[in-house]
Amino acid sequence: MAATLELKFFNSYWLKKIKTVTNVVGGTRVYQSNTGTTFVISAVADAAVMNVGQKVSFTYTDGSGVTRSYSGYIVSLISTTSFVANIEPNPAVTGTPTITFGPIINFDNIPTDYAASNTDDWYLEEARIRGGYNNTITDIGVKAHIVENNPNNQNRFNSLIYSGVFNSRTGVNQTNEFSVAEDITRSLDPAHGSIQRLYAEDTNLIIFQEDKVNKALIDKDAIYTAEGSSITTSGRLVVGQIVPFAGKYGIATDPFSFAAYGYRKYFTDRKRGCVLRLSTGGDIVEISSYGMHDFFRDQLTQDGITKIVGGWDNHTKNYVLSIQTALDTKTVSFDEGVQGWTSFLSFRPSFMFSLTSSFFSTHVGKLYQHYGNSSYGYFYNAFTDSTVSVVLNSQPSTMKVFQTVNYEGGNDWIVTSLVASSGDVALMPISKYDQPTNLQQFSNEIFSNRFKRKENKYFANIINNSPATQGEVVFGPSMTGVKGFFATIEFSLGNSVVNEKRELFAVSSDVVESSY
Repeated sequence: MAATLELKFFNSYWLKKIKTVTNVVGGTRVYQSNTGTTFVISAVADAAVMNVGQKVSFTYTDGSGVTRSYSGYIVSLISTTSFVANIEPNPAVTGTPTITFGPIINFDNIPTDYAASNTDDWYLEEARIRGGYNNTITDIGVKAHIVENNPNNQNRFNSLIYSGVFNSRTGVNQTNEFSVAEDITRSLDPAHGSIQRLYAEDTNLIIFQEDKVNKALIDKDAIYTAEGSSITTSGRLVVGQIVPFAGKYGIATDPFSFAAYGYRKYFTDRKRGCVLRLSTGGDIVEISSYGMHDFFRDQLTQDGITKIVGGWDNHTKNYVLSIQTALDTKTVSFDEGVQGWTSFLSFRPSFMFSLTSSFFSTHVGKLYQHYGNSSYGYFYNAFTDSTVSVVLNSQPSTMKVFQTVNYEGGNDWIVTSLVASSGDVALMPISKYDQPTNLQQFSNEIFSNRFKRKENKYFANIINNSPATQGEVVFGPSMTGVKGFFATIEFSLGNSVVNEKRELFAVSSDVVESSY
C-alpha cells in the first residue's frame, strides 16, 4: 500500500515499520504435536504473542534418555495454535515440552501488523530538530578513533585514574573526560596487591590495598626537607603524593569489613589473622589482641570463609564484625570504652550501617532496624536465647570442690552446663524457685536442687552427676559438689519466654580444698 506525505518544505524523514516488532511479547506454550517443522501448540489465555521472525526454543528428552535442545524462528503462521519454523534437523519430539517464544531475531520477512489497517503499523520520524527548514539534522556524529597496536584490556589493579571536574552549580560536567595530556593517574606498589577500598577523609584519600594502607594527598602535594620532615603545598594535582602508613597491614580481599566512626577506621587483615584500627595519628593497632588474639587468628585464617562484614553501631558505639562461612557465623562487638570485645551477637548480617542513633542491617534482601522494640535477643523475626559462659578459677593451683553456684542479677537465668576440670559433671539446678515466706520454709529449701533467693541473690547446691572413679568413695554430704582446679558454667536466658531485660552481674561458688 502506498503512503502519501504532504510536505510544506523539503526535509528528510525516516519511515519505520515498528509496531509488529515491539508488540511481540515473549512467553511459553505447551507442545502438542509436530509434522516436520510444522508445530501445533496449546491454546491458553495468557499465551505468547506469535509472529513471523520470532525466536522459538525448547528442550526435551528422547526415548534413549538423551536431552536435546532446539531453537529457530517462525517462518509463517498457520493459525493461533500452529506455525512453521526453520528448526533443523526436523525434530522427532517426544513428550510435551514447553516451547519458549522470544524476541524478533529475523527481519527477512517484515512481520504483518496486528492492527486493522496496515498504515497504523508504520512509524514516521522527522530527521531535523524541531522540523525547521535547514535545522540541524540528527546524526550519530563523529566517531572517536584511535590506532591501538595492542587493543587488549589492561587490568591496572594498583592504579587510580580521575576524570575532569563536575560542578552542578555551573553545569560543568567533565566526568567523561580523561585527557592523556595530563597527569591523571597514580600507581601504588603492585607488590602490595590490588586496591580494595577508598575512603575520603577531609583533604586526604585513604587507600586500602591487600597488604598495605596508604594515604594520598588531595589537591596538595608534599615537599620533604633535608631532615626528612614534610611540608604540604597547594597545587593543581587532584591526587597528590601517596604516603604509606607504618606497618605491614592491609585489608586483604575483605573491603566489607571496613567501618569508620569519627577519625577511627576499623578493618580486618585475613592474611595476618587480626582486626585493626587506624587512628587519626596514622597508628595501626591490632585490637584483636585485646583478649581475643587466639579467637581471631583461628577464625580469620580458617578455610571456607564466604564473607566478612563490618559496621559501626551508633546506638551502642560499638564496632560490629561478622565472620561468615556457609555453615557458621561468628558476630562480635568491640567497645572503645572498655578497650575490649564485649559480646557475641546472634545474627548474620549481609550489610550493616548506622543513621543518626539507629543501627540497621540487611538479611536475605530485607532491611532490619535493631533496638526497634522492647524484645531482647530478637533478630530477623526470630528469638535467640542469651548465653553467658563463666570460668570459676579461684586459687588456680589448688584442687578444690565447688559446692554451690551463686549469681547476682535478674531471675529466670538457668544453668545449662557445669563441668569441672576433672571431668565431673553437675546435675543441673532447677531454674524456678519458690520464695520462702518464713524461716521454716527457707530451711526446707536449703538442700533442694533448685535456685533459692536471699537478699536478691540466687544460689543452688551443686550435685555431682558423675560416677565415682576407681578407689573413690562418695557418700553422704560429700555427694554435693564437683572436684577440679576450675569449673566452667554456662548460663542461659530464654528470650522468647521472658521477653524482658535480665541482667547478670556476678557469678561465684563456695569452694573447699580437696584432700584427694
